[in-house]
Amino acid sequence: MSQATLGDDEELFGEAANEMREDVESSLEEGWTALPDADEIWETDADNVLGALNGLNSALEVGDAEDSLRDAKKWFTMGQRADAFDDADDLEEEIESLEAAITDIAEASEQVGELTSTIPALRGTLQDAGPEESADDADDAADEDEEEEEAEEEAEADDEDEADEEDEE
Repeated sequence: MSQATLGDDEELFGEAANEMREDVESSLEEGWTALPDADEIWETDADNVLGALNGLNSALEVGDAEDSLRDAKKWFTMGQRADAFDDADDLEEEIESLEAAITDIAEASEQVGELTSTIPALRGTLQDAGPEESADDADDAADEDEEEEEAEEEAEADDEDEADEEDEE
């Protein structure tokens, strides 16, 4: 093999290594961008706890961030195995940070999901344990139950709409 060919190969390898690093960095940036906005999980328009929980659960979606993290890990692993990165510590740290953020959000989503199923049952238990209700109180409770069901159905419809939009993309 001639020396010119070796020089060209080294130059091509360097370009490929730079492109791999750029791919990892780009995927990490996309992952961070895909995470929920802090205000989305903090603020609510809900009229009751169940509506707030359903809204929060919807806000805690990380699907695209997980995909971007997977891409970053794939290119990072490829670059490491090829010994293409001069210094990859910063990439590894950012991958770990994004992975930790996604894990925290997913755990929060699970906890909110549990509360979403527990709170209505708890409310029913507490209502049943109370003193005899007057007819007016029973009507008010029925109205509140109906409002909660509507809020839950609306949140589920919103979740389905978001899932449909994600599928279309």
